[in-house]
Amino acid sequence: MAVDRLKQLAVARFGAAAEALKPDDDLFDVLGIDSLQALDLLTDLEEAFDVEIPDYEIQGVTTLGGLAAVIERHR
Repeated sequence: MAVDRLKQLAVARFGAAAEALKPDDDLFDVLGIDSLQALDLLTDLEEAFDVEIPDYEIQGVTTLGGLAAVIERHR
């Protein structure tokens, strides 16, 4: 499932505790990241899932569940 893989990427990049990440959590709050770090995470996601996601499609997406939905649309 995309959410589980997203958790793994967030843990690897930002050192977050996987059990602390829930699908509806705000990534900026839970991970303590800014918009530039979010773009780094997007790059990781695109590589991990072998997809290309235009920046405009993730504007306003702030949760793991929301990111997973965007990724699934591009798979």
